[in-house]
Amino acid sequence: MRRGTVAALDSLRGLALGDAFGETWFPVLRAGGDALALIRARRTPGADRWPWTDDTALAAALLRAAWPDGAVEPDAVAREFGLAYRADDGRGYASGMHELLPRLAEEPGAWRAASRALFGGEGSLGNGAAMRAAPLGALLARDPGLAAERAVVAAEVTHRHPEGVAGAVAVTVAAALAVTARGPVDPGALLRRVAGFTPAGLVREGLERGATLPAATAPGTAAEALGSGARMRADDTVPFALWSAARHLDDLTGALWCVAEGLGDVDTTCAITGGVVAARVGVAAAPEEWLRRAEPLPAWAPAA
Repeated sequence: MRRGTVAALDSLRGLALGDAFGETWFPVLRAGGDALALIRARRTPGADRWPWTDDTALAAALLRAAWPDGAVEPDAVAREFGLAYRADDGRGYASGMHELLPRLAEEPGAWRAASRALFGGEGSLGNGAAMRAAPLGALLARDPGLAAERAVVAAEVTHRHPEGVAGAVAVTVAAALAVTARGPVDPGALLRRVAGFTPAGLVREGLERGATLPAATAPGTAAEALGSGARMRADDTVPFALWSAARHLDDLTGALWCVAEGLGDVDTTCAITGGVVAARVGVAAAPEEWLRRAEPLPAWAPAA
């Protein structure tokens, strides 16, 4: 098995690459361009630089808090999230995070009440805890059960709704299993294993549906069945992102093209998929042009 720190850094690099690759489609869509036609033709937009978003900022912050042994202390996680937000709050954070994160750099323990108070006291069921989770799973690949437990702790700092937590658990475990799986991996079997660690609810049901989709299912059809993140909910994002990863577990480039076909919250679905697949294979085989265009990791991210 690859060392956890090596796999975790590769996962973070793949997550950031996926985030930047996915984010570059939004200007095309806003300009009325046919992003889907470009994706199916395997042609990237012409932007010279691909910036990453809050997905990468918070993934790097979580990994920094858990570095190097995978320990997750929620106040430390909250502080790192707050500092990442304060360093650059213009990375596309969701509305609830603009309310929560500014407090956490100075008052990390505020998450205990503040994260639960979001959205009328239900807590967030968004995809934000899932989008940042893959590197933690890679770091804890030696024990997917422990990875699932710590995913809950890390998720609850910002996402207290059970579905928001479940999304983070699923992505964390998927990355852990991607690192340890040997030989060719059956996509349906992998999704069923991930579902087995995921709390009961809509996220797990989506994973179970994904496991039953025929091998020839097109990405657009899968996105219609599983959700592409258009609602920015964990249950509407994680199953399709992990279905795409499971289908291309040894091919980062193919995985990102696949998940991009779903459009929706394409930076986040690509970040999740990229983080899971790169935990297994790294980013070296990605197109050189992509690696050149994608924004480097933040200077404060963990380093080898």
